[in-house]
Amino acid sequence: MVRRVAALAIGVLVIVLLVVGVNGCLNSRQEQALKDYNREVSTVVRDSNANTDAFYETLSNGGQASTDVQSEINQLRFRAQALTKQAEAIDVPGDMRPVHRNVLLSLSLLQEAIGKVAEKLPAALSSDSATAVPAVRSIAGEMQAFDAANVVYNRRGAALIEQVLRDNEIGGQTIQASSFLQNFGWLQPSTVARRINSQAGRGAGGAGTTEPAPGLHGHGLLGVSIGDTTLAAGPNRISTSGNPTFAVKVANQGDNAEADVRVRVRITGGGGDPISVQRVIDQTAAKTETTVNVPLGRAAPTGAVQIRVEVLKVPGEENTSNNSAEYAAIFERS
Repeated sequence: MVRRVAALAIGVLVIVLLVVGVNGCLNSRQEQALKDYNREVSTVVRDSNANTDAFYETLSNGGQASTDVQSEINQLRFRAQALTKQAEAIDVPGDMRPVHRNVLLSLSLLQEAIGKVAEKLPAALSSDSATAVPAVRSIAGEMQAFDAANVVYNRRGAALIEQVLRDNEIGGQTIQASSFLQNFGWLQPSTVARRINSQAGRGAGGAGTTEPAPGLHGHGLLGVSIGDTTLAAGPNRISTSGNPTFAVKVANQGDNAEADVRVRVRITGGGGDPISVQRVIDQTAAKTETTVNVPLGRAAPTGAVQIRVEVLKVPGEENTSNNSAEYAAIFERS
């Protein structure tokens, strides 16, 4: 009898241990699945942020034929479609299925809007104002889809991913935010006309045809730094482990506030194609200084390069002698 009771107790203990072990394995698998989902979505959103950065950069470059700009925007649309398909292929845990519908909605809004902007570009860059103005207004309207994609993802995607991870007591995870709309200036037709260099579309919104205000206009480039390194004439040795960000200090040296101030960073050399990125400062106040961060959006080229940083001319600016600087540099992997 004692042996039977002992055997029964051992059997019960074994069953309990098995149940605990199985539950532990299931919990571990569920936790890993949720972590994997967050990591894969974060990768897609991070790449989508970079794709929209390239979209705004292409639109703002100016000086290109409309067919060339349209072709480049179409390539970015294909990239957006590929990212949507990548998201569709993600293995979605049950708890994340409602979240994933919002992620896909956000990405589909992006790819559709990029395509529609590409369709409107030739007309927006036409020399005929009757053609250009409505096209510019349509492009500004499409920018609302970028804002909507931001809201859908950040509020109903990223926020719910964080909630699901918290409900499952999973910490230490980085949840990628989206930055699909560069700034709210893109929602204004007159601003869009200036940024895409649509001379005939400057009347869109009624704010693009006014003459510059009286007084001095313009900016000066005060300095550029990357991390703890302030760039000098050179050669500059810059230690970086990934996507470097240029902190560009700009002074409004005129008598007027300026809108849509473009800051451009261009890198040549290093054995690769030239890299050009830019950011738009919505507004600078007269006689004030501001710093804008310009991420490169990719790994820096290795070897010796030439870096040109410039603050682009604003309407009414006559003296541009201090708007730019060039630096010799060598990027080193840290």
